[in-house]
Amino acid sequence: MKSRGDRQRQDHGADPVNIAHYLAHHARHAPDRPAVYAGNDLALTYAGFLRRAQELAGSLVATHDLVPGDRLAIFLRNSPAYLEALCAAWHAGLVVVPINAKLSWHEVAYILEDSGARVLIADRPPPDAPPLGCPWLGPDDAAFTDASRPLAEHAERAGDDPAWIFYTSGTTGRPKGATLTHRNLAAMATGYLINVERAGADHVLAHFAPLSHGSGIYLVPYLMIGAASLVPSAERFDPAELVALVNRHDRVSMFLAPTMVRRLLDHLQAGGTPLDVTRLGTLVYGGGPMYARDLREALETFGPRLAQIYGQGESPMTITVLDAAAHQELLAGPALEDAGLVPVGRPHPQVEVRLLDAEGRAVPVGAEGEICVRGEVVMPGYWQRPEATAETLRDGWLHTGDVGRFDADGWLYLTDRVKDVIISGGTNIYPREVEEVLLRHPDVREVSVVGRPHPEWGESVVAFVATGKAVAAAELDRFCRERMARFKRPRAYHFLDDLPKSAYGKILKTELRKRLDDDTAETP
Repeated sequence: MKSRGDRQRQDHGADPVNIAHYLAHHARHAPDRPAVYAGNDLALTYAGFLRRAQELAGSLVATHDLVPGDRLAIFLRNSPAYLEALCAAWHAGLVVVPINAKLSWHEVAYILEDSGARVLIADRPPPDAPPLGCPWLGPDDAAFTDASRPLAEHAERAGDDPAWIFYTSGTTGRPKGATLTHRNLAAMATGYLINVERAGADHVLAHFAPLSHGSGIYLVPYLMIGAASLVPSAERFDPAELVALVNRHDRVSMFLAPTMVRRLLDHLQAGGTPLDVTRLGTLVYGGGPMYARDLREALETFGPRLAQIYGQGESPMTITVLDAAAHQELLAGPALEDAGLVPVGRPHPQVEVRLLDAEGRAVPVGAEGEICVRGEVVMPGYWQRPEATAETLRDGWLHTGDVGRFDADGWLYLTDRVKDVIISGGTNIYPREVEEVLLRHPDVREVSVVGRPHPEWGESVVAFVATGKAVAAAELDRFCRERMARFKRPRAYHFLDDLPKSAYGKILKTELRKRLDDDTAETP
């Protein structure tokens, strides 16, 4: 990965490209087209969006002596200012380091130090401690709104120059920065528009998920086609606001985590203003398991407007896709009735996907293996982490750490993370399979299954359950024994009001493991 010592390199190679060109192109050819909505109100046309990117880029360069290749960290809640900061960074040739707005300042300080960020844009003043190591700038500061020194032309960048450093959640150690280049983001955007959503300039991308994570990177394909972004007014996900905004605009697409889809369904089922699904574009979900029960309800509610993506920060958005047509096949078939695992789709034609065993050998159809991928969307490595890069990228393949299997028709089923597989009595037990069964119980609202050390079997299965009403462990055990092999069923249950989740809406299995009580009685 490049460091500041490389930042004044003049030779940009044979394929100069900067994704900031997408904004400049549409500002030139469709200056009056809507670019950014703040709720119901038009905040920026494409001409205005480019002007704000030029102004902020010029101010950053002049005030902080930034040059292409420097890192700009963004620690903002969703807002139009976030979109301005993203495009200003790319316009100036900077590398964006998005930081989730829910992180603590100590976590922010680590990311700033690790990335070598030169400037932090934040919507709240940092505390006296910990020291951040770089200056910060707020959206209301004079330097952010300064229009006196616009940078007229975007910086030239090569395809292999970094554009985005996404820090992993760090649930298994200190976060690492997955570094994505301009070429990676261009390949991602092209694959998305070909295989996931055939969006056009009349679509609107609503940012209900954090711009620092899933939703922010969706800006790239929407800039590529000259479509608009919409930033809701609520700081937290509000299903009522989603309904109101979709009903107000046309062709509104969005990315939602599966837990957000569940909350939207619960809101609609509780009554209130109905959603005009004819105004809904594509509802893309991913980033966690969508259980069969929830998917059937979503398909029945929203119709042929759902698409599932499977990707990682190291290979964003475009490993596999389950598009709208494939969802309709699922709805018509028996898979959802049987509550089996829902496939995450087929590989994008722009990438290669293989399933490998622990010795690096390809596994046959129907067998589980680690999902490995290669293609132009895959990162070149982790920021300044050669050892971690060598461990994850081997022989040209990204080893995702996810376990899956292909069926005879080429559908990929994501069964679990490698680290989450439970080995009991020498047999692999996949938590996802157990979770799917438990979710068929009418009183189970959420569930997560983890392994606990066992002196005889190696590990035993434990289920953490959030229920709609009181239900006994014995009832759930009986339910499982009727529907799965006896050795797979949970040997203990923990009941919680809600399961702990990360800032991105994923259930935190690491947190659940900490809560395990060795004295809890196990089911014989």
